[in-house]
Amino acid sequence: MNMHDSSKKGSLEVICGSMFSGKSEELIRRLKRSQLARQNILVFKHELDDRATIEYLVSHNGHKLKAIPLDSPHAIASYVSDTTNVIGIDEVQFFSLEIVNIICKLIDAGKRVIVAGLDLDFKGVPFGCMPLLLAIADQVTKLKAICMNCGRDAQYTQRLVNGLPAKFNDPIIMIGAQESYQARCRNCHLIDQLPTFTSKELL
Repeated sequence: MNMHDSSKKGSLEVICGSMFSGKSEELIRRLKRSQLARQNILVFKHELDDRATIEYLVSHNGHKLKAIPLDSPHAIASYVSDTTNVIGIDEVQFFSLEIVNIICKLIDAGKRVIVAGLDLDFKGVPFGCMPLLLAIADQVTKLKAICMNCGRDAQYTQRLVNGLPAKFNDPIIMIGAQESYQARCRNCHLIDQLPTFTSKELL
């Protein structure tokens, strides 16, 4: 693919929210809509996300779409051609910050890029590359889940370890679903230490 500037720029759409808020479902919906419009799509996901199957983008309600699992964002360019119209990336928060540079080059090459990911980690701290992507996005969709504790709108992800809230200093990444995570509202989200939003926490 020619990664030089296109005469017509593309765009970036970011779908974010807590776990169980329907991010992957919305990404799949937009990509399938593009397929119906006879546009050529490419779908990527981080290879860490192997909860259902490594070769598909799968929503929690079972909808799925063929996807290419990757670890390095630099590999994306090798799959994209001049005829590619739309690029979807799920679980984008797992990629290194280099994904932002790659996405900007795709936009400059005229591609419509749609990404989905967690905007906050289990501590309630902005997750990885997401703050940068949200800042440069043409369109942001922030979805809410339902708090599994009280039923209100939920924007936080509660990690559970043996049924108890995880500790603030636990590792950031731990793949899991209902057995390890719940959607929680601000009142019901529990953590043993409040984030201070220092540079150390945001790295």
